[in-house]
Amino acid sequence: MRRAQYRYFLAFTLPALAVYVAFAALPLLNSMYYSLFDTDGAVARFVGLDNYVYLFTNPTTSERFWNALVNNLEFFAIHLVVEVPVGLLLAALLTSGRLRRSTGLYRTLLFIPTTLSVVIVGFIWRLIINPLWGLVDYPLLGNENTALPTISLMSVWQYVGIPMIFLYAALLAVPGDVLEAARVEGAGGWTTFWRIKFPLIAPQFGLIAILTYIWTFNGFDLVFALNGSAPGPNYSTDILGTLFYRTFFGSSGQLADLDLGATVASVIFLIILIITGAYFGLLHRRLKSYEL
Repeated sequence: MRRAQYRYFLAFTLPALAVYVAFAALPLLNSMYYSLFDTDGAVARFVGLDNYVYLFTNPTTSERFWNALVNNLEFFAIHLVVEVPVGLLLAALLTSGRLRRSTGLYRTLLFIPTTLSVVIVGFIWRLIINPLWGLVDYPLLGNENTALPTISLMSVWQYVGIPMIFLYAALLAVPGDVLEAARVEGAGGWTTFWRIKFPLIAPQFGLIAILTYIWTFNGFDLVFALNGSAPGPNYSTDILGTLFYRTFFGSSGQLADLDLGATVASVIFLIILIITGAYFGLLHRRLKSYEL
């Protein structure tokens, strides 16, 4: 029986594992490998950490990298500060019972933007905020102080359905007898939500935060759809993903540098890995303390 279960397990997991290894693990390992070599000559020459030293010490490359990192942190912060509270509000409304039979319709409508192509989203928002014929008579994407926040809010609009669904499912899982006991004790809707429901769904916020962190530090598509490979006015919309693209493939007057591009990709991976590893390490320690 166990052998049959093992065969079924392999039959279902091996195709997904093969796709993951082919399109995620191997390219990542290949990038880390090339970040240790100089391939400008006829023969690849091992240079160790020289590419990393160049990235962080060369005045031009280091300035571009730190600028992209700061912009990425702002991109993440706007998502965390705006997207999660809005997702919580929408989830609370969907589970409040006030929408009644229309809950499914509103849930679908709110989640539809998440399924749209980033190119379509960028095109639609460009029309909406166009200063010539749109709803805004100010060039939001043409000003370095407003370009990145504008793109971030566009992204929030598109992906707010993801935290909403996470929190919606968590709110539905709150035990009904607990809510009934609160109503018997005279607790109102506001008190019930903040004193009972919110503490029970609080663990979901950590998961949403780390998923948002991973996604935003892998971000590239919406910025590219709106600005192409150009980093916006005075590099104000340049994030790590666009920096990698411009460095690796060459664009906007910058020549392609495969080794340096692989180095940028490796650094992005390490940034994500360190924070994600710290989060899951802390989570594992807390779970062990609860078990004890």
